[in-house]
Amino acid sequence: QVQLVESGGGLVQPGGSLRLSCAASGIILDYAFMRWYRQAPGKQRDLVASITSGGSTNYGASVKGRFTISRDSAKNTLYLQMNSLKPEDTAVYYCNAAYWSEEYWGQGTQVTVSS
Repeated sequence: QVQLVESGGGLVQPGGSLRLSCAASGIILDYAFMRWYRQAPGKQRDLVASITSGGSTNYGASVKGRFTISRDSAKNTLYLQMNSLKPEDTAVYYCNAAYWSEEYWGQGTQVTVSS
């Protein structure tokens, strides 16, 4: 059974930082195509960042230079380091895994950027 469990969300002031985690079980992150998405109220779910099994990363234009996606093979965990946060980064953040032609989602973690 595959599980993706996000954590690390919360309330942060503009300009602050958060690190999201996505702990995986049932899959091996090193062999998966991993992505972070986010969805703000009333808006579509947007791709934030991705990392391939080979370690290549890609970012959405709105977060490039501020967010960093990474993974820890030993912990089988995906991360999203978010710096210089803005109110428009407020959303539910979801971890997504594409693995052996299947796709899996976590339950999401809320990030709120507000003073």
